[in-house]
Amino acid sequence: MDSTTPSSAQRETRLVQAFVELADTLVDDYDVVDILYQLTQRCVQLLGAAAAGLMLSDQRGSLTAVASSTEEARLLELFQLQTDEGPCLDCVRTGEPVLVSDLSTAAERWPNFVPQAVLQGFLSVHALPLRLRRETIGALNLFGRQPGPMPEQDLQVARALADTATIGILHERAVRRGEVLTEQLQTALNSRITIEQAKGVLAYAGHLDMDQAFQALRGYARSHRARLSEIAYQLVKGVLRPEEFLSPGRTSSSPPETVGVRHPEPPGRRPGVGHDRLGTSPPRRATSGSAPTPAP
Repeated sequence: MDSTTPSSAQRETRLVQAFVELADTLVDDYDVVDILYQLTQRCVQLLGAAAAGLMLSDQRGSLTAVASSTEEARLLELFQLQTDEGPCLDCVRTGEPVLVSDLSTAAERWPNFVPQAVLQGFLSVHALPLRLRRETIGALNLFGRQPGPMPEQDLQVARALADTATIGILHERAVRRGEVLTEQLQTALNSRITIEQAKGVLAYAGHLDMDQAFQALRGYARSHRARLSEIAYQLVKGVLRPEEFLSPGRTSSSPPETVGVRHPEPPGRRPGVGHDRLGTSPPRRATSGSAPTPAP
């Protein structure tokens, strides 16, 4: 799509790494949000896309943006949800790829999305469904800075990555017991809201942009071998302080004992996620829909 497509040797190495990472989804315990974030990053690295975004459907059929390679892509995914139009939505609704090599030709099809995408510097888009047989649970959006079709070989790689991620989410036990699938998808959607709040805390405290804030959050979680969603929850609740993420020596500290503990849902209440597509409603464990003001 763009001129940043890697060499054959780099591509082969990165492709192997991508499938090894996605293989983690075939075990019982894995971080859905982090895996999907890795998927968007690998798509950018492998396919030369300028950015990638991913949407998932919750148990009510409402779509939510759960992962993106850049803040620009995340905002554009949210814009599609707000306006109820765009390639990712069409891809999920039809269960078929939506391939647009030149967005200028799609202005009538998506009168709101196309101008916004072009304003962000994207001139092509390829959306691929996360689908297993007849069940579509989301879509992967690949944005390009230059017009032109994605090479067939790249499309095959993108489909393989999307299919592998889908198989991981729709694990055998999730297919046999619908409650497992529902809980897994709902956890991913709720976790994403908490992560967005945590990004806001770090961005405010460290004067960072949202991409830098996410990298700091993810780096802390990985250095402490903890789930991204759990670290985000601890930051939002004040158990962790922003200074621990922004300090140069943060990797030498130990996370609090409460990290890794599952926090039960308050009785009699199960919040919906799809109705608040901007991620401003409170997650299950938070008490406010906006990022809390960090402690001085």
